[in-house]
Amino acid sequence: MKLNVLIQPSGHSFPIEAHETILDAAAKHGFNLPYGCRNGACGVCKGKVLEGTVDHGQHVAGALTASEMAAGQTLFCCAKATSDLVIESKEIGAVSQIPVRMLPSRVERIEKLAPDVMALWLKLPANEQLQFFAGQYIDILTKEGKPRSFSLANAPHEGELLELHIRNIAGGTFTQFVFNELRVRDILRFKGPLGTFFLREDGDKPIIFVASGTGFAPIKAIIEHALYIGIQRPMHFYWGARVLADLYMLGRAQEWEARGIRFTPVLSDALPEDGWTGRTGFVHKAVMEDYPDMSGHQVYACGAPVVVEAAHRDYTTQCRLPEDEFFSDAFTFAPKS
Repeated sequence: MKLNVLIQPSGHSFPIEAHETILDAAAKHGFNLPYGCRNGACGVCKGKVLEGTVDHGQHVAGALTASEMAAGQTLFCCAKATSDLVIESKEIGAVSQIPVRMLPSRVERIEKLAPDVMALWLKLPANEQLQFFAGQYIDILTKEGKPRSFSLANAPHEGELLELHIRNIAGGTFTQFVFNELRVRDILRFKGPLGTFFLREDGDKPIIFVASGTGFAPIKAIIEHALYIGIQRPMHFYWGARVLADLYMLGRAQEWEARGIRFTPVLSDALPEDGWTGRTGFVHKAVMEDYPDMSGHQVYACGAPVVVEAAHRDYTTQCRLPEDEFFSDAFTFAPKS
C-alpha cells in the first residue's frame, strides 16, 4: 500500500512505499532533500515529522538521540513511513539538474600528500565528463561492490581529472588497498555525484569555512570554484589538524590568501619540531573566538563528525548562527570490511 508524504514549507508531495526510506522516495519523485552519508551516521538529513508516524530504522548511535525522536525528528535516509506524513525539510533544487551515474575511471596519478593522506587523480573514458557541484562526493565501489565515499577535491572547471584525498584508516580494507596495492592505470568504478554539500551561490552573506583533516578536500573544491566564478563575498577559511604535517596542502591555502581568502590554520597537538606559533586548540572553538556573533554569516563545515557536530551545536546555540545557514558534510568511516 502506498502512502503519501507532504513536504513543508514547499507544499510538494510524493507517494512512498513501505520498503522505501523517505529520502529515497523523495529523490525518486524528483524532490532532493539534504543528505550526506546516506547510512544514518552524519545527521545531515535530519528533519522533523510534523504529522504521522515513522519507523526510524537503523542509525549510528548519537546521530539521532531519544530526545530528538521524542521531539518528532528523524533521519530521512533511514526512516520509513508507517502512515501518511507531513515533514519539514529544506529542498535542494539544484541537485536535481545533475544525473547520478555509474562510471569507470583509470588511476592517472597517485601522490602521498602526508604520511597518512594519499591523493588520487582519476581519468574518465574518452568523451566522458562528470557534471557535479563543488563539494559533492562519489562512491568508489570495491571489488565486492561495497561503496566507499570520498569528496571531490577539484572544482568542476578543473574536471578533466577527478581529485580525491584519502586518509589511511587503521584496519580499513579499502584504504590499505589504496596505500599498498593501487597502481597507476588501475581501473576503479564509482557512482556519483552525490551529496548536498555545495556553495549556495545566490546568498550574499560572508562565509566561514571550517575543515578538519581531509575535510579540506571539498572545502578546497568550493573555494576554488568561488574564486573561479568571482564571488565577492568575504570568506574566511579555518583548517584544523593535529600536527603541522597534517596540513598537507598548506601552500595551496596560503595561495588563496593573495586572492582575498582569509586563512587560519589551527593545530591541536603541535609537535616541538613543528615550531608552531599559530593558533592552537580545537578549530571550531577558534572560529567562535573570532566570530562570537554569526547571525549574519553562512558556515560550511566538513570533516570528522565530532568537529562538525560540535560546530553545528555551538554556532547555532551560542553564536546566533541561523539553523538554515549551516551546511555540512561529516566524514564517517565504513566498517572494516
